[in-house]
Amino acid sequence: MADGAPAPATKVQDVINTYRPSKLFKPNAPGPSYTSIDFDDSGEFLLLSRTDDTIQLFNTKAGAYAKELKSQKYGSALARFTHHSTSIIYASTKVDDGIRYLSMHDNSFIRYFRGHEARVTSLCLSPSADSFLSASLDGTVKLWDCRSQNAHGEMKFEDPWLTAYDPSATVIAIASPPAQTVLLYDLKNYDKPPFTSFDLADVEKKFAHLGQRPGEGWTGLEFSTNGKFMLVSTNGPGHYVLDAFTGDLVHYLRRPSGATSRLAPGDAIQDPSATFTQADACLTPDGRYVVGANGSQTGLLVWDLFEKEKGDRVLEPMADLPSQKSAAVVAYNPRFNLVASAEKEVMLWMPDPDL
Repeated sequence: MADGAPAPATKVQDVINTYRPSKLFKPNAPGPSYTSIDFDDSGEFLLLSRTDDTIQLFNTKAGAYAKELKSQKYGSALARFTHHSTSIIYASTKVDDGIRYLSMHDNSFIRYFRGHEARVTSLCLSPSADSFLSASLDGTVKLWDCRSQNAHGEMKFEDPWLTAYDPSATVIAIASPPAQTVLLYDLKNYDKPPFTSFDLADVEKKFAHLGQRPGEGWTGLEFSTNGKFMLVSTNGPGHYVLDAFTGDLVHYLRRPSGATSRLAPGDAIQDPSATFTQADACLTPDGRYVVGANGSQTGLLVWDLFEKEKGDRVLEPMADLPSQKSAAVVAYNPRFNLVASAEKEVMLWMPDPDL
């Protein structure tokens, strides 16, 4: 593996198919799996939650492990940076279904956000403010300000698994896989009906023959930075890329190796040892590519959203990035040409200058 600091964010298109494993971080003990992944705004730090009730911090600029934060009493999932790299929010998995606001500087809690009565399935920070959205299996989406312990807004739905802000932070999207819909709201008028809704029932039915299971398995919701696309990632054999304005299907991103065995955030957990993960695919900062896990195989796949699909809206990967490790969660650094992936181990990927 090549080692070193991440490369500056030159054009993604110049390096996207040259990513190779750069650094591997093995856990102290085998067993736990990573369930969420997030970069801070500066691109310097990487945050992951793990099934052993810990949160792991890495300095990707230095290519080094930074620290472990324990949450044995409350559990941890969906760890997210705030806009301050030293403070994070994460969802509890034990005792209650609260959200905890933690200072990593001294490992002390700043605030508790209470109110959800079932497992939290989504945490999404506003791109432009210290506010965030949370979705829960209790059928609510709550709007929070980091400065207050009480939610300043609540929306009720049928199974709202996923949430997302658009890049301007003026629109919020709520996705319900069982209802097969994505609803878009004006943030200032969130208490009014959605200004548009995208019905994916026909889209999902179209790809059922490939093994896509309609009404379940959605793992992530994300707008492209240019606001044109919306990525609905799944644990099935592909992901949906929608036109963010019309809801029309732009591409179905097919994974040749098929579905994964990982649970989606809203799936019922029958086995106590089982866990869910957030999206194993993400958009690149230029809004052109999607990088994601290779289904049941190792390595990563890359799809070019500007490429013309062969037909039926099915888009094949443009690149297969080789690795001996599989990925449950994947993130692209917002500032540098660096990708991070993890399942049992954390992998950093960098462009190989020799390719």
